[in-house]
Amino acid sequence: MADWYLIVGLGNPGKEYEDTRHNVGFRVMEELARRYGMAFGKTERKAQVASGTIKDKRVILAKPQTFMNLSGESVGAVATFFKFAPSEILVAHDEMAFEPGVLRLKRDGGHNGHNGLRDIIASLGNDAGFARLRIGVGHPGHKDRVSGYLTGAKMRGEDRALVRDALMLSDELLGLMCAGEFAKAMNVLHTAGNGDD
Repeated sequence: MADWYLIVGLGNPGKEYEDTRHNVGFRVMEELARRYGMAFGKTERKAQVASGTIKDKRVILAKPQTFMNLSGESVGAVATFFKFAPSEILVAHDEMAFEPGVLRLKRDGGHNGHNGLRDIIASLGNDAGFARLRIGVGHPGHKDRVSGYLTGAKMRGEDRALVRDALMLSDELLGLMCAGEFAKAMNVLHTAGNGDD
């Protein structure tokens, strides 16, 4: 495991997207920065980046500024610049397969129709070996409503509260994730009642 660990939160830049379901990955980054005293600087390599320490592990937090479907342009550039292998990256993203507030951890696998993940996999040389923190946002019920549901409509207050509470990840869980101890991290997440992979 490298000295550093890269945690990426997916979303769309711009005020109009702040409280949308597609931006829950950004919320994770902002919560981690707040809790661990990190600050996002100017946009570099198509991302806002902050650095610091979580449970004795040096981390870089990144919020791609390329819009969701082009997330790989940013993640690939950051990973290349800091020399991160896919196994040293965690991507936090919205997941329609789960109800709001449900969290799951996963390592490897495909993109499951998520355009941000699809672009990241391509940018990493078609290597899908990074970890994912999948954040449930629910499903609108029909595929024709997905785009507006994710990016056009603000999250309902009750759903936003469920997601906000779920994202208050414990120091223990974050430490295990940053150390690459995903079997243990999944067990902690399951014990906390959010499910596992």
